[in-house]
Amino acid sequence: MTHVVFFLVPEVHVLDLAGPAQVFSTAADLGHPYTLAYVAEQPQIPTAQGLPLVARLDWPDLGPDDLIVVPGWRATTLARSPAIADASLRVLRDHHAGGGTVASVCAGAEALGRAGLLDGRRCTTHHDVQDELALRHPRATVVRDVLFTADDRVITSAGIASGIDLALHLVATRHGPAAAARVARDMVVYARRNGHEQQSSAMFRHRSHLDDTVHRAQDIIDAGFDRPLPLHALAAAVGVSERTLTRLFGRATGLTPLRYQQTLRLERAEHLIGQGTTVDAAARTVGFQDARMLRRLRSRTV
Repeated sequence: MTHVVFFLVPEVHVLDLAGPAQVFSTAADLGHPYTLAYVAEQPQIPTAQGLPLVARLDWPDLGPDDLIVVPGWRATTLARSPAIADASLRVLRDHHAGGGTVASVCAGAEALGRAGLLDGRRCTTHHDVQDELALRHPRATVVRDVLFTADDRVITSAGIASGIDLALHLVATRHGPAAAARVARDMVVYARRNGHEQQSSAMFRHRSHLDDTVHRAQDIIDAGFDRPLPLHALAAAVGVSERTLTRLFGRATGLTPLRYQQTLRLERAEHLIGQGTTVDAAARTVGFQDARMLRRLRSRTV
C-alpha cells in the first residue's frame, strides 16, 4: 500500500486538504493501493473555515513509494505562518532524501521552503504570495501563474482547487492518464488541468473594474464565447451604442469586445490542445470556422 500522509498546520484550509484527499480516496475506491493518514503537532487542528480536525501525532513508517502532502493555511503573509517544529521539517527532509515524494498546496510551499526542499528547484504557490515566497527562499525558482510544478519529487501547487490538479497529476504519473481521468470523472471534475495552465482565467483577469455596463457585456460574452456575437447585438443587449460600448470596454479592460472573446476562445483552445485535442478540432469547438485564426492567435502569444 502507498501511504498518503497529510501534515496539518493550524488554520489549514479545508479545500486545500479535502481536494487532494478526495482524489486519493477515490483512487483507492477504484482499486489503487492508497491509505490516507493525517498527522499534526497537536491532536486537534482548527481550520480556516472553523471546522476542527482530529489528527494523529505520530508519523507512520514511510518508504520511497509514499507521499507527504502539506496543505495550505490561512495567513496574511508567509512570514506570519504558524510555527512548524524542526522535528516535523526533518521528517519532510528525510522522506525526500529517502526517495519519497513531498507535495504542497498553496502556502504549504512555505513548509517545504523551511525544510530546504525548494532550494535549487522550481516551485509555485498561490499568486498572492509568490513574490514573498521568492524573497523568503531566494535559492528557489518560483514559477508564477501556473497550477503546479514538479521538480525532483517536490511537487508544489497554487492552492485551493489546484490541489486537485496536483493530486490527479500524481495519480496519472503512477497509474497512467486513464486512471486519472477515471478518478476525475468519478469526482465530477470538469477536466484534468495541466500544470502550465494559468492560475486565473481571462474571465477573472479582465474583471477587476467597476463598470457595470462592461460587466454585463462580459457576462453575455462569457456565456457564449463560442458563438458569433455581432457588436451591434451586444451593444443593444446592454443598452448602449456600439461606439459607447467599445469605448467603455477598452477603458475597463484594455481590450475590444471582439479581442476579449478571442482571448476566451484561445484560452479554452489551449486547454483542449493540452488535453490532446487536435488544433483543428479545438478551433471548431471554441467557435472558429477553421484553424487558421487559432494558429495566428497562438503564434502571437509565443
